[in-house]
Amino acid sequence: DVQLQASGGGLVQAGGSLRLSCVASGFTFDDYAIAWFRQADGKEREGISCISTRASRPYYTDSVKGRFTISSDNAKNTVYLQMNSLKPEDTAVYYCAAVVRPKEPPIIIITTGEFDPNRLDAWGQGTQVTVSS
Repeated sequence: DVQLQASGGGLVQAGGSLRLSCVASGFTFDDYAIAWFRQADGKEREGISCISTRASRPYYTDSVKGRFTISSDNAKNTVYLQMNSLKPEDTAVYYCAAVVRPKEPPIIIITTGEFDPNRLDAWGQGTQVTVSS
């Protein structure tokens, strides 16, 4: 079975940085998409980034463009989310999700994860990011 483990969250001051990791297991890490979502208290889940082996470039939601960078290390079965210039409004639980052999582009995977998350193949447990003023 496909499993994901998210880690790297913590408490950081506004303007600081964190790097989240998503370690995948249960599938060959050469044909996949990994997406990051977040959910703040009282808010709906929001898709923020997605990287796919079948896409020429990753997806970023507008609120994180220029601040967050998604990357992968296939030898380690890991996808990272580097978060710079963090703002208090970035405070949320961050989740990674996987699609094996994706047929849809990153933006559609993000929409699917927001609207019908069970259609994605796996979700990690989440990691808390708290940004103080």
